[in-house]
Formats: sequence, C-alpha cells, structure tokens
Amino acid sequence: MKVLLVNGSPHRKGCTWTALNEVAKTLNEEGIETEIFWIGIKPLAGCTACKTCAKTGRCMFDDTVNEFLDLAKDADGFIFGSPVHYASASGAMTSFMDRVFYTNMQAGRKLFYLKPAAAVVSARRAGTTATFDQLNKYFTISEMPVVSSRYWNMVHGAQPEDVKKDKEGLQTMRILARNMAFFLKCKEAGLKAGVQLPEREEIVFTNFIRD
Repeated sequence: MKVLLVNGSPHRKGCTWTALNEVAKTLNEEGIETEIFWIGIKPLAGCTACKTCAKTGRCMFDDTVNEFLDLAKDADGFIFGSPVHYASASGAMTSFMDRVFYTNMQAGRKLFYLKPAAAVVSARRAGTTATFDQLNKYFTISEMPVVSSRYWNMVHGAQPEDVKKDKEGLQTMRILARNMAFFLKCKEAGLKAGVQLPEREEIVFTNFIRD
C-alpha cells in the first residue's frame, strides 16, 4: 500500500514538508510506502473550465497536475499539505487542487473514489482552521473517507526548526499517520473478506435556477 503526500508550499523542504515528513516516517513504520510530491514553484494556472479533460483525460495545461494524476492511480491514500496564505491555502495549491479534482471528475477516472485522504496545514500563527476546512471540501465532494487525528492537522512555526519544536503538532501528525495506516489495512482486509463496494446511483443534478 502507498500513500501519496502533496507538498503545496513554494518551499520544497519548509514547514509544510516538515509536517508531511513526520507523517511519512510514521506511515513507513506502519509498513505503508510513501512519496512526497512537490507541486513546485512554476506558475500554476487556475482551471478555465474548458473541459478538454473530459475528452483527453488530462488537463490542457501540461504541468505538475498531470504528473500528479499519473501517480495518483497507483496510490491508496492521500495527504494534501499547504501553508497558510492569508487564512487560506496557497494560491498555487488552490489552483493545483481545483484542476486535479476537476480533471478527475470530468474524465471519469475515479482516481480518488473511496481512497482515504487528509489535509495538513502549517502556519506561523493563524488561519489554520480556515485552510483545513478549505482542503477537506475537495475530499468530501469526491467520496473520499476523511482520516482525522486527535486534533486538527496543523503545525506552527515560521521556520522548519520551529515546527520541530511544536511537540503537539508533530504528535498530531504521527497519530494521523497511524489512523491512516489503520484505515488502509481495514479497507484491504474488508475487500479480501468479500465486503462489497457501495451501490452506485446515477448522478442527479438539481439546479437552483430553472426555466
């Protein structure tokens, strides 16, 4: 089993990476393979709703979004991490996740269906819960079980060295990792025991404005 962790910070090994690395180390101890995927520092365009992805299965902007989607098919779980920028996820991370999840939906790829996910956020001081809520909405619209810890998944610090001193934050990361590993193992055991996936219904859309 493998968990793919996404670093949505412009700093490859900054505070967000420090938190994700704590999760990854604990997952490894639980026998779960991990990979930390960095979205990079090149400009990431927002989704233009062109729906090219519905025809090709890939985003029209050929950047780290498509690289991630290629990796996602082989992942069993996901952790999405972002720093707090003005009480929300980084602009690049927001564009990245908008396009990742929109491409997946429009292409009908089901890369995230019933795969557990969690959000991790880092901040110097405030804005963590708003960012945490923002990231979790991508999971709950995609039928992804949300894995929790004993506190909201956040760390504090202006520098990686500060995060390493956030004992409660790092413990929250380790508990999150163990809970993710437990869920993955339970899911695998259930499928092996013959537990069936949920019945699928045809999607119904109800528009607020009608003729």
